[in-house]
Amino acid sequence: MLSDDARRTLQESLGVEFEDPEWLDRSLAHRSWCAENGDVSSNERLEFLGDSVLGLVVTRYVFERFPHLPEGQLSEVRAGVVNSRTLAEVAAELDLGSYVLLGKGEAAAGGRAKQSILADAMEAVIAAVYLDRGWQTAHDFVLRLLEARIRAAIDGTGGRDYKTRLQELAAQMGLGRPRYVVDDEGPDHAKRFFATLQLTGIVYGTGEGRSKKEAEQSAALRAYLGLTGEAGVEAPGTNGVAVDGADHHGSEDRHGSAGEGHDAGVA
Repeated sequence: MLSDDARRTLQESLGVEFEDPEWLDRSLAHRSWCAENGDVSSNERLEFLGDSVLGLVVTRYVFERFPHLPEGQLSEVRAGVVNSRTLAEVAAELDLGSYVLLGKGEAAAGGRAKQSILADAMEAVIAAVYLDRGWQTAHDFVLRLLEARIRAAIDGTGGRDYKTRLQELAAQMGLGRPRYVVDDEGPDHAKRFFATLQLTGIVYGTGEGRSKKEAEQSAALRAYLGLTGEAGVEAPGTNGVAVDGADHHGSEDRHGSAGEGHDAGVA
């Protein structure tokens, strides 16, 4: 288990003082360490609980703070934050890998820097905070770690929107330039826009919003998550069905810019 000094230092980094430090120790016990140390429980059950706590905190936050976003975009924002890559990044910032209890073989194989191990440990720590200090402390802990990333997922991470990020990724993967087909419906004062994103003639993402740009950003985010394999989102979004540029939202009575298609820039 952790030494008293290590436990104290880690609690300072987390910004949480545990009433029962054993919860913190258990959250860091990887199964490889448990296999070498007898009858000791791993952090896998805590990881399971932490995933739910994390999801609820983020879901409630985006629901309450961004009432203008439709359900689809709320889901996409959550998926852009609640995923292994982001959790591993946060864990690395906290230097959590230095404290994870690993078996000798896993440690020698670079386990302290593995995305899956870091992400799992981060979820387990969230569960430990919840069990030891309760919902409010866990809620505040999660938002302290992720609030900036949630806002970045909505605004475009680091000032770089998802259309730009997708275009760069598509180029790296040899998929060419993204093409957006934009449709709209409703009166001018309450118009909704719907975007379909295509790469090599295949739909990789759809999105909607109150403006053409917002809809395209939503579609780009969906496609980006699919191409990077984040949050279980699969790409292409239509099971690989090629399209011909027509409207693919299942509605025949939309007007305005229906069927409008253009190659992506970086706006």
